[in-house]
Amino acid sequence: MSALTIDKVWKEYGDQIVLEDISIEIESRAFVALVGPSGCGKTTFLRMLLGQEPPTRGTILIDGRPLSAEPGPDRGVVFQRYSVFPHLTVLGNVLIGKEMTTARYSARLFGTARKAAIEEARAMIAEVGLTHAEDKYPAQLSGGMQQRLALAQALVMKPKVLLLDEPFGALDPGIRAEIHTLMTRLWHENSMTVVMVTHDMREAFTLATRVVAFERRRDRPEEKLRYGATITRDLPIWPPRQAGRPSLIRPDRDGPVASGH
Repeated sequence: MSALTIDKVWKEYGDQIVLEDISIEIESRAFVALVGPSGCGKTTFLRMLLGQEPPTRGTILIDGRPLSAEPGPDRGVVFQRYSVFPHLTVLGNVLIGKEMTTARYSARLFGTARKAAIEEARAMIAEVGLTHAEDKYPAQLSGGMQQRLALAQALVMKPKVLLLDEPFGALDPGIRAEIHTLMTRLWHENSMTVVMVTHDMREAFTLATRVVAFERRRDRPEEKLRYGATITRDLPIWPPRQAGRPSLIRPDRDGPVASGH
């Protein structure tokens, strides 16, 4: 399971209120798109879900339990700027998470444990279509391939929650469409909840099960420090999308890939 509960969360930096009284329930395996104007706190909210930022007030729960005080393997993240290691190959980048969590002090696996981790990494690399580039370094990859690598790096850890911070904004439209198709398939095939920040409304309504808007209700210059952004819209997509089930309208595009294809 991977349900999120955000209850009366505020985020303040000194005298500045960034987020104000955020409450939302996100069901397990939902795909939620966060939209809103720049500077309204969407990325700050994502960082709190990741564990990089603690809420000033309120609680955040995963499956009824409080978040750990720092980022953990139950949450994966993909940023707009590719967060891969430039000195490691594609295989090395996908393998490194397994090595660092399983062998914390040496950051290296040996014997059968390493063989099993390599097999798992290669399976994920194949999932994102990078088998042919396994020995290449990030600088040798296109932007779309680097983003596929970043997804593989996050998903190999089998996170309960995948957090996406404008991950496809820098891609050309054609490449972005390919990554959207890949992201839809990965969401259907992996048991995880996805929360994505985007400025692209078409992207939000193409991928998500819900579109949640953050806005400041009071945005005059003299009010910006005293009032933060909050949730002003929570729009379910119709017809409903569910992980692992085909869409009623576009089963070939919004549903899981059929076995053997």
